Amino acid sequence: MRKMILALAILYPAAAFAQGTATPAPANPAPPPTVGGKPLVQVGTKKPPAEKKSAKAAPAKPLSIAQKLQACQDIDDATKERLTCYDAVYAPQPKPKPAAAKSASECRFVKEEDERLTCFNKFVDKIPQLPR
Repeated sequence: MRKMILALAILYPAAAFAQGTATPAPANPAPPPTVGGKPLVQVGTKKPPAEKKSAKAAPAKPLSIAQKLQACQDIDDATKERLTCYDAVYAPQPKPKPAAAKSASECRFVKEEDERLTCFNKFVDKIPQLPR
């Protein structure tokens, strides 16, 4: 027991002294290691950014189909522009006698433009509002 206390009494101040003395960093860090005059490849190092990128340069998060369809809702109702917006999401593929649509994606098979617009509106109105 006495030896343990004595060892702690000696080692504790030595550890505190070692933590308190730090050598200052050199002003010029050493150059990276080279082989044959070429620098070694360093994996996992990050280069500092040259400059901040503008908001336009950053790639935008792609919108989901539901968000694209809801964006079409901002266009005036019962207009050719809104139908064109819907058609950009789901390209029209008219069929002579389409079955009743069960989802917005099946509205593209309706041949008549007014009916296709009504079909899209019916399904898009049911989609809960998503954050933009």
